[in-house]
Amino acid sequence: METDKKTPSNIVRQYQRYLKLQRGYSANTLDAYIRDLLKLINYVEEEHKDLLSVQLSDLQHFAASLHDIGIHPRSQCRILSGIRSFFRFLELEGYRDDDPSELLESPVLGDHLPEVLSTAEVDMLENAIDLSKWEGRRNRAIIEVLFSCGLRVSELVSLHLSDLYLEERYVRVVGKGSKERLVPISPRAVKELGYWFMDRNVMKIKPGEEDYVFLNRRGAHLTRTMILLMIKQTAVDAGIQKTISPHTLRHSFATALLEGGADLRAIQAMLGHESIGTTEIYTHIDMTTLREQILNHHPRNMAKNRPQQPL
Repeated sequence: METDKKTPSNIVRQYQRYLKLQRGYSANTLDAYIRDLLKLINYVEEEHKDLLSVQLSDLQHFAASLHDIGIHPRSQCRILSGIRSFFRFLELEGYRDDDPSELLESPVLGDHLPEVLSTAEVDMLENAIDLSKWEGRRNRAIIEVLFSCGLRVSELVSLHLSDLYLEERYVRVVGKGSKERLVPISPRAVKELGYWFMDRNVMKIKPGEEDYVFLNRRGAHLTRTMILLMIKQTAVDAGIQKTISPHTLRHSFATALLEGGADLRAIQAMLGHESIGTTEIYTHIDMTTLREQILNHHPRNMAKNRPQQPL
């Protein structure tokens, strides 16, 4: 019975009762708290961890995953606030002796534009990968597909072989709300996938995992956290000082398209944004770049930096 009491479903029911009776939350607020908590529970289950044994590092990886799947910073703050409330409840009710969320930081809010990488910096990332290692070709293919297709990391980990139409040069992507879209794929990404498939074809793959494009060395599909950690480590190896994540490659894809003259509606379709307003963030990035170019290269500005001629 004690074990049953500690199942996630029972803990959620106890927490729900606590929020309703002791905190006096309305039905709508209650639903929001539980929805956000279920995001953590699903993440913990995906990582094969025990909810009552979660540590600060697990919560930090969960917080990073919220960013990587494109959740707005304000929504991230709300979710993490609810997570802190949940762990305070666990400590209060004796489920845990500590609160691992005490030092969990929320994202800084503001109008900061997302980091982007130039094509040269993406090349630096790929060139920093050690191809003598088992996962080398796989990791290069992951980075190139993220950059050339603009996928969310959640879309990448769920990508199937049956979603690839490489001769036709496009992939089928299942995005938020199970909505499908077709995204062109570059010849460079097709080539990197071909190299990875040569390694993948000699692997022992777990039953049920055969259709996943990207696998770990045990033959199972990757998780978002695995890809996040790989990209962060690769950035360190490449000497890139920017704080980047898988989502940075998606931002870089969109920014490169806009700078190349692509229509905003076309970018919206390729990214799978429901609202054009979400896509318009990239016009701000492009205007920032344009402003820097003008300040650095406009003749009026350059004249200020030229040495004065003697009279």
